[in-house]
Amino acid sequence: MSQTQAMSLDEIYQLAFDTLSRAGADEHNAKILASVLVNAERDGSHSHGLFRLPAYVAGLKSKKINGCARAEVTQVTSSFIRVDGNRGLAPTAHDAAIPALVKAAQKTGVAIAAIHRCFHMAALWPEVEAIAEYGLAGIACTNYMPSVAPAGANQAFFGTNPIAFAWPRSSKTPIVYDMATAAMALGDVQVAARDGKKVPPGTGLDNEGQPTTDPSAIAKGGVLLPFGGYKGSGMSMMVELLTAGLTGETFSDETKARDNADGGPPIGGQFLLAMSPEIIAIDDWQSHCDSFFERMSGLPGQGVRLPGERRHKNRRSTAKRQINSELLEKIHAL
Repeated sequence: MSQTQAMSLDEIYQLAFDTLSRAGADEHNAKILASVLVNAERDGSHSHGLFRLPAYVAGLKSKKINGCARAEVTQVTSSFIRVDGNRGLAPTAHDAAIPALVKAAQKTGVAIAAIHRCFHMAALWPEVEAIAEYGLAGIACTNYMPSVAPAGANQAFFGTNPIAFAWPRSSKTPIVYDMATAAMALGDVQVAARDGKKVPPGTGLDNEGQPTTDPSAIAKGGVLLPFGGYKGSGMSMMVELLTAGLTGETFSDETKARDNADGGPPIGGQFLLAMSPEIIAIDDWQSHCDSFFERMSGLPGQGVRLPGERRHKNRRSTAKRQINSELLEKIHAL
């Protein structure tokens, strides 16, 4: 069993902020990314919290990531926002993009943001949840470097290609889900390997193309599989087309060729969509949807958990979070 150390959220934030600052991020960038990382730990998303910090530091130290970037937002049409991340951290681009995207969607009903030249390896739910907090439905997706074999193949071609969705609720926390189109997110596989745990059958193949439940065999020379076979493979292809084909950014298999292999995230694009139920829906959409969620939650069985409930429950806890001791040693060594 891995050893852990209890840390308060303030301590986690300060560790992330100080580490990013020493690696070359200015105060603006370090504050935004440190907040994203501590919020992941707060909500129980350990594979997207401090676990990601060494990779960000690697990208900052190699100068691949611009730690002083300021995203540039261009209103191309009334419902289309283009965002140049200027080789900066994706959360910094979101900080500039989301207010403009929300304003456009509240006016036109539907708005899209295409984000270019940014480095994204954080959780995907923060941006869609931020959109939902303004009373809008949000969808986000992004690709990565190859780690997933399409259905019928045994060689990596797609990224883990996550999709996130959020739905606003007036008196409760939004419905939010964030899922890889891979059978398991790569970060979760890496955490399982670190902690000596197995992964479910169907997660991936080893370096000989054989099914395995050993996360180390998948992470080191093997490949992940899409969830649900050809269904997940089709959704993963959709993410590639939205984040690369539609934006003009690189597909996952192209991204690896231009990355410097410093261990940090690759540069790429992201697709964001915001929709206004207030403009689009007829009648009282809020009470209509609240009734739907109540019926769904009341179904017989072991209990239906609405997407995002566990994360929001974790968020309410003021207790210290348990952080892997080996990870903390690695961060301090940076």
